[in-house]
Amino acid sequence: MKLFRLLTLAALTIVPAIAFSAPKDIYPDPSEAKADIAAALKTAAATHKRVILDFGGNWCGDCKVLDIYFHNEQNLPLLEANYVLVHVNVGHFDANTDITKQYNIPLEKGVPALAVLNEHGKLLYSQTGGEFESMRNMEPSSVTTFLTQWKPAQKGCSVVAINC
Repeated sequence: MKLFRLLTLAALTIVPAIAFSAPKDIYPDPSEAKADIAAALKTAAATHKRVILDFGGNWCGDCKVLDIYFHNEQNLPLLEANYVLVHVNVGHFDANTDITKQYNIPLEKGVPALAVLNEHGKLLYSQTGGEFESMRNMEPSSVTTFLTQWKPAQKGCSVVAINC
């Protein structure tokens, strides 16, 4: 009887904690964006990687799909080897609008939206047409293509080199 009560108490304690645990937020508090970008640029300069700024919000289903695709087995090695990823919280299109303007991200086209910076912070690309706005209707390979297209050139590789 004692064992039954102990097991019941354990079940009543553990099950609600699992059932009601909040999903992990992808995008940090909007106030952290500038510091996060600065830290990413410092890391990128030291590691010769590019920076991906991922503009979105924790309420955004397409943003969550993009994060899943970034971290799947096909894309994670590409991401980790070539990029420093920064999630920039745009609130409900009312936060960090100065940063979206700085990196030519038109919020009216939707989120997620990405910008790619070189290791020195120069803007190389920004999604101005809402390219990933409907991420839930896209395949992980679209992220693979993006990551491959914008990764830095390997040292010692030239434009004419094959298999670089």
